[in-house]
Amino acid sequence: MSMITIRHPILVCIVLLLAGSQIKAQTPIVLWTNGAPGALGNQSKDIPTLTPFLPSPGGASGSAMLILPGGGYGSLTAREGDHYAWWFNSNGIAGFVLKYRLGSAGYRHPAMLQDATRAMRMIRAHAADWGVDPKRIGVIGSSAGGHLASSLLTHFDSGKPDDPDFIERQSSRPDLGVLCYPVITMSGPDTHVGSRRNLLGDNPSLELEKELSSELHVTAQTPPCFILHTWEDPAVNVENSLQFAAALRKARVPCEMHIYQKGPHGLGLGSRDFDPSKWHPWTMELRGWLREQGFAK
Repeated sequence: MSMITIRHPILVCIVLLLAGSQIKAQTPIVLWTNGAPGALGNQSKDIPTLTPFLPSPGGASGSAMLILPGGGYGSLTAREGDHYAWWFNSNGIAGFVLKYRLGSAGYRHPAMLQDATRAMRMIRAHAADWGVDPKRIGVIGSSAGGHLASSLLTHFDSGKPDDPDFIERQSSRPDLGVLCYPVITMSGPDTHVGSRRNLLGDNPSLELEKELSSELHVTAQTPPCFILHTWEDPAVNVENSLQFAAALRKARVPCEMHIYQKGPHGLGLGSRDFDPSKWHPWTMELRGWLREQGFAK
């Protein structure tokens, strides 16, 4: 199903009903059957899960995106999770929404990155089961989810070939990244204080701040990226995106960046509802970029 922009409210409802008949979330998958590393309990907040959203078989492109919702590492925002998955599905791309552990539940780094890393390995390990090309799996994150995505883009590894767990043998490197108004740096005046506190605690060491400041860890092996932000974002300074883009440029990593003058933090697709008539222009720009990368039809 191709992406459609429709202004008439009745037609919008028809499109959403048709989408609902084709785009269905599967049952969430527990990342670690014997408990996540460093788990503080066995409640829902202690159990990271991955929920697949698969496009209709006839329109599938064979690519996939790991989706990391934002929320300041204290919550997870649905419109930056399920809504993104539906949008990707409408472009033939499988979406996998990660419920990662949070600072509000008592977790700190590296729990969040462990969850994202495991999720990427899991998608790759079971790619054939979902009709996905293991060499076309990207990651998208918004706000603090953008920080987690940028951490995965700069802290990946090739897997452990001799690990008894088939999932752990897989590479955790995304094939591309999409960063939506991301938190990037964990030090200096441009950091998002709430995200840093939930991720690193109240008094992180300078070394830990540097380790989780993604702009400092970009290399030539960092995957190509698409970045979007608004100039007037009152919550996460646009300098976060500018710093990461500058690091990509220095490392000669391909990047497309869109800085919009107007717009609040937490844009999502353009509104709080999944409404094609209100999709922000960045969704059209991303669609074109994904086509160039061989991800979207």
